[in-house]
Amino acid sequence: MKLEFINALEEIQREKGVSKEILLEAIEAALISSYKRNFGSSQNVRVNIEEETGEIQVYSQKEVVEVVEDDTQEISLEEAKTKHPNYEIGDVVEEEVTPRNFGRIAAQTAKQVVVQRIREAERGVVYEEYVNRASDIITGTISRVSKGMVFVDLGKTEGILEPNEQVPTEEYIHNQRIKAYILEVKRTTKGPQILLSRSHPGLVKRLFELEVPEIHDGVVEVLGISREAGYRSKLAVNTMDENVDPVGACVGHKGSRVQRIVEELNGEKMDIIKYSEDPKEFITAALSPSKVVKVMTSEKDKAARVIVPDYQLSLAIGKEGQNARLAAKLTGWKIDIKSESQHKEAGSPFFGEEESLEIGEEVEASETAVAEENLIEEENLVTEDVGIEEDLGDLPGESTETDEETAEQDPEEKE
Repeated sequence: MKLEFINALEEIQREKGVSKEILLEAIEAALISSYKRNFGSSQNVRVNIEEETGEIQVYSQKEVVEVVEDDTQEISLEEAKTKHPNYEIGDVVEEEVTPRNFGRIAAQTAKQVVVQRIREAERGVVYEEYVNRASDIITGTISRVSKGMVFVDLGKTEGILEPNEQVPTEEYIHNQRIKAYILEVKRTTKGPQILLSRSHPGLVKRLFELEVPEIHDGVVEVLGISREAGYRSKLAVNTMDENVDPVGACVGHKGSRVQRIVEELNGEKMDIIKYSEDPKEFITAALSPSKVVKVMTSEKDKAARVIVPDYQLSLAIGKEGQNARLAAKLTGWKIDIKSESQHKEAGSPFFGEEESLEIGEEVEASETAVAEENLIEEENLVTEDVGIEEDLGDLPGESTETDEETAEQDPEEKE
């Protein structure tokens, strides 16, 4: 290990970004261990590598004491003074003990250390690159599927899609290209571990940011997402720009933007609604594509009772309660859905607390006119009709109903 080795370290420093000084320190530490292992020495030693020439020297180190108890670690003051008269108690005496064939051992050790340090440096670079991309979206290729785990080749490293982050309706095939959400980046001894997700709501948000320039530029904000991966997602959007329709911007011309996202998510349905600070309006919109007659809210309990036409009850609740569940998650309100008939039969105030009952203002319904005489008159309560916003499910690519839901149509329409 001569001058050529030092030049090689400098080249590594330029190409890999690993400091020559750090490499030399690591090599010196490794050579100490190698010396003790190969020459059966238990004494303290120091290894010195000349940065200019690459020459290596090994020095034993002994502390100067009055009475020697361990001659591998200590030396008497009298013996120390024979080496140099200025030694005192507590000083350390160094003596070169470099073996003749130590150069070969040093070369092998140095090679191992350098390779290891380069790997660590490269892992560090990869970690720093991906740790800053947490909560972002990334594209990769499925390299293998093993024991329920999906491994995704990301180029410089590999990502892991664990079973609980996979979508139950998706099939993962070797060499398939997929987009995934970077859930977490961990530093491990084997390099960075990148945990991915296909079921996280953040994936939907990032896909909309890629497809909708208004969201990317901050003109349209995504204020909430509720998702049941593989089946349906609800997105609440808003804008401060009066000239921009936030829902229309997300849907795109003839549904082109939302359709690309639906295709990426393998047919997962999308409901895009406009956010409102009025909880009644927000809850009404969140239950899209169903129609709503009335919304009653209890601020105290943060709960709402929603009255829908009889023929819309199953649509409002959704298959296995999915639509109502997603609406509740999106709005943050507990939602109890009743048909007009059920509400009329109950004939009692909301949750039995008249003082907590609030009913929204009358607005003209966009699809079906709600007759005032069909609404329930409850004693000591102010009852007013609540209109509904335009059925967002009618927008192309925005929301699609199941066969079971579409079968239940307005009786007036049938006639």
